[in-house]
Amino acid sequence: MAIEPGNDYLSEELQRLKDENRKLWEENKQLREQQFYLEGPKSRTKEFLFAIKIFWEFIRGFRALHFVGPCVTVFGSARFAEGHQYYELARKVGKALTKLGFAVMTGGGPGIMEAANRGAFEANGNSVGANITLPFEQKPNPYMQKWVDFRYFFVRKYLLLKYSYAFVVMPGGVGTMDELFETLTLIQTKKIIDFPVVLMGTSFYGELITFLDRMVLEGTIARSDLDLFLLTDDVDEAMAHIQKYAVEKFRLRKSKMRPVLGEG
Repeated sequence: MAIEPGNDYLSEELQRLKDENRKLWEENKQLREQQFYLEGPKSRTKEFLFAIKIFWEFIRGFRALHFVGPCVTVFGSARFAEGHQYYELARKVGKALTKLGFAVMTGGGPGIMEAANRGAFEANGNSVGANITLPFEQKPNPYMQKWVDFRYFFVRKYLLLKYSYAFVVMPGGVGTMDELFETLTLIQTKKIIDFPVVLMGTSFYGELITFLDRMVLEGTIARSDLDLFLLTDDVDEAMAHIQKYAVEKFRLRKSKMRPVLGEG
């Protein structure tokens, strides 16, 4: 004889489906809100309110990160797990940057970001992040003393650049390439000072360097643009480069500023 599910079972199943639908609706709502500004002109009121949201994101970031001290931002994939060679390399980088006296800043998520924050955290250094809120993949890693959540990539990227005197680019995907080339473009066009950029992973970036050489041959970039970054696998070489072109060049010292308006 078949046994029909009781009312309790049906109630629990109905509640589970409601919870799943609510979660999907919230995720879709987040995506709709983030896509809003890319969907053409809106009413003047909506555009104004959107501008206020962006302004407030900047203010939150400024207040939270104003006193983190001289930083080095580490870019890289969210998809490398503990034990992977690039995860462990980023962990060493985070520790070495702490020894140089820098705060280590990342995108705040898993993978390479977690590894660099972890290296700094384990070395008792200052470990901070600018996390992007996404419905998948990106969650704040547990190795930061301070982080800020952002809705919009362009606000987040601005903050990742603003407080850093050098940039370490580990292996990564299209997001990492975006961050790498935006940083190089800003240095190339003198929108920011020529801070040192270090690419870690000679085998990973080998074909990219070949393509950049092709750009030189075609005349789309100058040969001197290839001097905007150092490619290496050696953490000590990377730190020596940052020491020379960031610490010594800009005579970096620990900041003596103090919060006066309740900043982080």
